[in-house]
Amino acid sequence: MLGFSGLAALLPKVFAQSDPADTYPNKPIRLLCPFAPAGGVDITARTIAQKLSEAWGQTVIVENKAGANGTIAVDIAARAPADGYTLSMISSSHSVNATLLTTQLYDLVNDLAPITQATAQPYVLVINPALPVKNMAELIALAKTSPRPLTYGSSGIGGFSHLAGGLLGLLSGTDLMNVPYKGGSLAMNDVISGQIDMLFSSILQAHGHIASGRLRALAVTTTERSPSLPNVPTMQQAGVKDYEITAWYGVVAPAGTPVSIINKLNKEIVGILKTPAMAERLATDGALAVGNSPQEFGRFIRSEIAKWRQVIQDLKIRA
Repeated sequence: MLGFSGLAALLPKVFAQSDPADTYPNKPIRLLCPFAPAGGVDITARTIAQKLSEAWGQTVIVENKAGANGTIAVDIAARAPADGYTLSMISSSHSVNATLLTTQLYDLVNDLAPITQATAQPYVLVINPALPVKNMAELIALAKTSPRPLTYGSSGIGGFSHLAGGLLGLLSGTDLMNVPYKGGSLAMNDVISGQIDMLFSSILQAHGHIASGRLRALAVTTTERSPSLPNVPTMQQAGVKDYEITAWYGVVAPAGTPVSIINKLNKEIVGILKTPAMAERLATDGALAVGNSPQEFGRFIRSEIAKWRQVIQDLKIRA
């Protein structure tokens, strides 16, 4: 007569808990984009979606849910079933929103599961060539002696271009005046025409104007030079100690999504990011592919929130 252990060995293993990643995905996936079509986040999302569809044989649909500083899409993702079939892009703006917006309905750290950071890209500080400076040391000296505050354009209160200028003022001990616009292109027009002195711009937006001489590039905001502007120093190389701003995009899922599904998504998306074709596409935006682990991306998000919370408090910014 068989004992209990012998009977158990003969039973089919139907009671063993299966790994949800084994059959994932078996239906279409939504990848929410918090911003309008044709921008950097949207282009990155669509490239990832296309490659995931090709790899897994399941449609990955990009849905643009723009508005409310990018919070609409992320709120939808945070409230979606934690099964891996609703994902969302996020950007560096969301780490600012965590402090600046007091009415958002989700917690960026607790309500979402990081999958991977997708990209990192600098801003470039550009000035009107009529401004009598050739480098950051001369700009800071002018800002300290000018009878009026030097002006810099931004895409709005609390936007990254606003914070970039605010951080420069804090670290250099200068009084710089933010001039908010309804969009980066309007600010770009005014720095070219000399209505404002400078602008922290994306490399994609500024590169042609730098090449033509309509703008002068003084520094990029990341800790390493950009391959798109190899002759332009970083802020730290130019003498602004501790200055570092990195714009970034990433991919998240609802909190509680099974770890095995997060890991499967991470492995596939990181593989996509590391391809030469993806690197070439991102380079048009002055961006570099990252592709890190969920744990690394989670730590990065928390550090970004803490950094910008301090800057927002120091500058006394209100949304």
